[in-house]
Amino acid sequence: MKLTQKDIQNCIAKIEYSKLGQKTAVCLMTLKNGFEIVTTSACIDVENYDQEVGNKIALEKAMGKLWELEGYRNT
Repeated sequence: MKLTQKDIQNCIAKIEYSKLGQKTAVCLMTLKNGFEIVTTSACIDVENYDQEVGNKIALEKAMGKLWELEGYRNT
C-alpha cells in the first residue's frame, strides 16, 4: 500500500505546541488511536528564539516520525 500525505493527515487527532524553558519549542502530536509523538526544537541563543519557527521545526520532526511509523505499519 502506498502512503499519501492525506493518509498521514488522517492519522492526526490534534497538534499542540508549548514552550519549555527560554528557547525550546515542543510539539505534541496526538494520533487518532491515542498514541502521542513528542518532538522539540531549540536554538543556541535565546536572543534568536522565535516560537513560530520552533513550532514549524518541531512539527516537521513529528511528521517525519509519523511517516516512519506508518511506513513500518504498512510493510
